[in-house]
Amino acid sequence: MLKDDFLRQLIGVGEVDILVGLATHNNAKTIGPIVQAIQAGIVTYFPRERAAVINADGGSRDGTRELVAQVSIDDVRRASNVRTLRTLHSISTQYGSSPSEGAALRTILAAAELLRAKACAVISPESVNIEPAWISRLLHPIYRENFDLALPLYCRHKFEGLLMRNLIYPMTRALYGWRVREPYAAEFGFSARLGSDFLNRDIWNHEMARSGPELHLTLAAMTGSYRLCQSFLGPKTHVDRGPSDLVPALRHTVGALFWSLQPNFPVWSVSGDSKPIPSMGPEFEVTLEPVRINRKRLRDAFRTGVAELEPVFRSILLPSTLADLQLVANMSEEDFRYPAGLWVKTVYEFAASYHKSVINRDHIIQALAPLYRGRMLSFIAENRNGSAEDIEHNVEILCSEFERLRPYLLKMWNGGE
Repeated sequence: MLKDDFLRQLIGVGEVDILVGLATHNNAKTIGPIVQAIQAGIVTYFPRERAAVINADGGSRDGTRELVAQVSIDDVRRASNVRTLRTLHSISTQYGSSPSEGAALRTILAAAELLRAKACAVISPESVNIEPAWISRLLHPIYRENFDLALPLYCRHKFEGLLMRNLIYPMTRALYGWRVREPYAAEFGFSARLGSDFLNRDIWNHEMARSGPELHLTLAAMTGSYRLCQSFLGPKTHVDRGPSDLVPALRHTVGALFWSLQPNFPVWSVSGDSKPIPSMGPEFEVTLEPVRINRKRLRDAFRTGVAELEPVFRSILLPSTLADLQLVANMSEEDFRYPAGLWVKTVYEFAASYHKSVINRDHIIQALAPLYRGRMLSFIAENRNGSAEDIEHNVEILCSEFERLRPYLLKMWNGGE
């Protein structure tokens, strides 16, 4: 799968201790400072280790690859005033003519295996506030403390990351037994053992697996004999690309999570109570500054979706669940609440229907979008005046509901009503 020119460059490098992967596609506006921060992190925190930066590019047309090559390690060395004993290699390759999360991660994993890297990290090319310390926080647990997967913890606004807080985190926690805050992470560190294991699985032959590879890597660690930890990175700032489309986000996250339930059924069907994992730094930190959210638009999208998609919902949901949703849809804005228990039943019934393919699976994911908007509205209303501790308390209540109702998912999975 690796191109000949890329292979020759990797062979020329030899073996490394540290590898940092960067998957890019048209990131010319941000890539220079990010590569400098990566290099500064390696020079500062791993000055004696053999290291390489691998850029896997998905067909950029804005000069991203050229900008990666132009970042001089000599400038970084002078700025950090650290004398390194090793050469820091930087290699860029184009894996395809269009971006693919799966192909990008697979390229980085293959390079790491060929270079026999002991500890690896992946950094998002859109994390514009990256600091050199991120490299240490993601790689130190792998390289020095024998962890296999180091996942990030971020400081977020209280209404950011709502899909993670309301579905991805509580569901993976309930089913797989580990309290991993960011199971679908843009930045993470991993060991050679985990990377090689994941690279050599047949998961790459499945289209759904290729669209959410970071989540599947986390699940591989959760379900295997691997050591996980979390490391606090601080604020998370992405490039502002305007409003994002919810449905593609659901496909890459919820679709990947639902798809994973079939191959991982022997694990999650017998898992017990969830357990915390070691965390370096605070487990949660939120900011509370005011932010404008169009609650009316969320409510209208929810009400319209419940009304117009009723025939679809009759294929996915139990009649009692659909009836409860219709009652919620008719609530006034002041009284509007999408209760945690009803939300969990909704998600679990969607997951079971996805497993059974009661209708086209992509249509099932699309149908979840208006219901998720209703849950967003409810979360915002419940936490509008809440402190960081209040929000954490409400998230914990939701997680407890996902755990309590896990037998409900099993029942629906095995036939249900």
